[in-house]
Amino acid sequence: PLFSRKMAVRTSLGSKLGLSGFLSQLSSSTRYGRPCVPPRLTAQCRNTSSSSKVRVDFDQNTGVAVMHMQSPPVNSLSLDFLTELCIGLEKLEMDKGCRGLVITSSQPKVFSAGLDILEMYGKSPERCGEFWKSVQEMWLKLYSSNMVTIAAINGSSPAGGCLLSLTCDYRIMADNPGYGIGLNETQLGIVAPFWFKDTLMNTIGLRNSEMALQLGLLYKPQDALKIGLVDQLVPEDQVLPTALKTMNKWLAIPDHARQITKSMMRKSTIDKLTSNREADIQNFVSFITRESIQKSLRGYMEMLKQKKA
Repeated sequence: PLFSRKMAVRTSLGSKLGLSGFLSQLSSSTRYGRPCVPPRLTAQCRNTSSSSKVRVDFDQNTGVAVMHMQSPPVNSLSLDFLTELCIGLEKLEMDKGCRGLVITSSQPKVFSAGLDILEMYGKSPERCGEFWKSVQEMWLKLYSSNMVTIAAINGSSPAGGCLLSLTCDYRIMADNPGYGIGLNETQLGIVAPFWFKDTLMNTIGLRNSEMALQLGLLYKPQDALKIGLVDQLVPEDQVLPTALKTMNKWLAIPDHARQITKSMMRKSTIDKLTSNREADIQNFVSFITRESIQKSLRGYMEMLKQKKA
């Protein structure tokens, strides 16, 4: 499915950690380009309670955190889920002992099914705008992160789930032909915004992106590997272990050199959104509240009900 159906609880969004101050973070040089301070992750960031939608396990010895998305049934990207994810990312980014992050799913057969349709159907323009700002925030935090980020894709990852994985430095996917990944928004009559498009194009190139976005394609893992949408395929039970092993190769590079290189590669794409955030929010709100789009969303929800029945 393009979107999942889980009602969100309205919460406030944490302040953004952008690229501003990026070089200042590197000024206290060490062997790895980060200040030598002990890890300061709080117990909240290791929360394993059943009410938490995101669980973060941080290994202070390796400097690697694993973020488990655990919002049943399919890790829908609702406002409350995105808020919790962004707060978790912010805490990790502030902890100078954390050098790498692996993002994976605790839900069976799905990485993330994408944006929560109930955040866009029948909501006020103000609510839609708040939701879209949280989607922007998630992308900005991950795409500009100083940490090495690896997506351990252990299930299907359509639409917003695909976008989340595209923000990472490296993508490892389960080699299961029953899974799919891609930005398939057009299948629901929705247009992927320019920063979705730019992120995909930076990954798989112009022509592959044209085909993928216009046709709303979902790629099986083998096809995703061929076009570079994912970097590696492994058996499903090896996705997380392989991600942790791969992280060692990335962390062998001095942080300051890797971080500055990453910033150079991604800065123009990030700046394009940061300088147009309000306009992008208004465009989304204007588009998603159209009666024709609301009708499409309603039809999709009815289809989901029929499938569930």
